Amino acid sequence: MKRFLSTTAVLLTLSGTAYAEGHGTGFGDAQVASSDFLASDLIGMRIYNSETEISDTTALARGSKTEWDDLGEVNDLLISENGKMKAVILGIGGFLGVGERDVAVSMDSLKVIREDGAGGDRFLVVTASQEILENAPEFEQMTDDTMGKNAVEATETADEQAADVAEEATDATETAASELATQTALERPNVAREGYAEAEAEMVEKLTAEDLEGSYVYGANDETVGEIGSLIMSDSGKVSQVIVNVGGFLGIGEKPVAVSFEELQVLRNTEGEDVRIYIDSTEEKLEAMPEYEG
Repeated sequence: MKRFLSTTAVLLTLSGTAYAEGHGTGFGDAQVASSDFLASDLIGMRIYNSETEISDTTALARGSKTEWDDLGEVNDLLISENGKMKAVILGIGGFLGVGERDVAVSMDSLKVIREDGAGGDRFLVVTASQEILENAPEFEQMTDDTMGKNAVEATETADEQAADVAEEATDATETAASELATQTALERPNVAREGYAEAEAEMVEKLTAEDLEGSYVYGANDETVGEIGSLIMSDSGKVSQVIVNVGGFLGIGEKPVAVSFEELQVLRNTEGEDVRIYIDSTEEKLEAMPEYEG
């Protein structure tokens, strides 16, 4: 079901000198490239999920999309006042046993895949694990009714005071947990998985940012606890910190935290180049760590 965030009517009054000065400076100058989308093209497009990484430069053989999961469709676009595309609003329905609900996804997380041959269709694909999709937060539009309700609740001073006390207690607990996480380094895990072997130091040293960025980070029970966002290099050229993005959904609402490379274990597939990265932590413990602000 399509839902539009807003409808804006724009009235342009151009006459006399004003028209002559404005004509040709921003009006009618846009050139449409073959890779561009109109908003009307995007809204209503189906969104597919591939649990394996796929490059947006991949030429898709006709019929190959049947291997993907159909998540839903693009319901709307969220655009800031300066015209920047902030997010794509997806309507996910009939997937993983849940009804349709809206989730916000950054445009950078969407990959446009083309079919082989002239006139081939274009498809929007995201790469996410089943766990991430199940826990994706729902996008909620702020309405006048919601703002009015918040204003009424703000006048209830007794409830506010009780909430403030509870919030202060929660903040104190989170601060203590963050300080503990900062002071105590995580132990390097010692995970063994069939078909995987401990990556040799020589191989680990050759891993590049391109190899690691975007890779999932797993806990001891193979649950997804985060995703590698970037690597911080020391002056000597070695990896000094690994930035792990925790929580959120496909780039929206993630919290970056920093861990050392020594706190991670890298396993390599014995029959290929696939690597799996483990950390001795849960998603909740990582979220309690201080946010990286580099």
